[in-house]
Amino acid sequence: MYAGRSRSAWLAVAALVAVAVVAWQPALGRFRNGLLLIGIPVLLGLYAGARRRLLAALRDRAERAERERDLRAAEAVARERARLTAEMHDVVSHRVSLIVLEAGALGLTSADETTLAAAERIRATGCKALGELRELVRVLPEPGDHEDAPQALPDLAPLLDAARTAGTRVEVVETGAPIPVAPVVGRTVYRFVQEGLTNVRKHAAGAPAWLQLAYGEEGLALSIRNSTATAPPDPALATSGSGTGLLGLHQRIELIGGSFTAGPCADGGFELRADLPGRPDR
Repeated sequence: MYAGRSRSAWLAVAALVAVAVVAWQPALGRFRNGLLLIGIPVLLGLYAGARRRLLAALRDRAERAERERDLRAAEAVARERARLTAEMHDVVSHRVSLIVLEAGALGLTSADETTLAAAERIRATGCKALGELRELVRVLPEPGDHEDAPQALPDLAPLLDAARTAGTRVEVVETGAPIPVAPVVGRTVYRFVQEGLTNVRKHAAGAPAWLQLAYGEEGLALSIRNSTATAPPDPALATSGSGTGLLGLHQRIELIGGSFTAGPCADGGFELRADLPGRPDR
């Protein structure tokens, strides 16, 4: 559109100059005066218009870049909030499920009516809190974390101790030499173990669990397997939570380039397996 306008303007200037200098009767004085009176002002006008259009385009581009920068900043904040929401969901659900389990165990072992009543209230309150988490918190997709310096895996002892305190027998088998991994991989291993042990407590009451970690040169493989339950699960605890824990874990593992499987075993138990890279390729 601008090219068409420019050609039309130049044709009009040429016509005016031709008329002003009386091109059919060439003379140096008329030619000079025609350029001074017609050609130069018109050229200055064209230059001013082109400059005005250029400044408008640059201003529009700057405003668009500013809007895009603000949008990227808002998206970064939203992603961080989503990540923190998922982390909060995992941590709170894990801790509250422990409270529910210990309150239920206290109710089964105590003969004191007051203690029984208090334990039941604690258990009911914990189950209600888990139900509210299920309604209020959704597993959100994570953008992944930035690559940082490799470090050792996080300490899994608190998770194992908490599971054993709640009555789950856990055996740990490690093969290979531990390797440093990216922080995002370490956090994923922690969430994998946390989710696996939580599921054992919820759905396989009384069943022992086996945690296996196999280290390789470029990554690690881990699994959590349990046998069949030896007692009926607590109905309130078994139905608590968001119901998307394994889906969120699967998404987390895929984001860092790993693989994840979950399913029943031949002996009636259940197993989670994951293969993780030591340093995700980002």
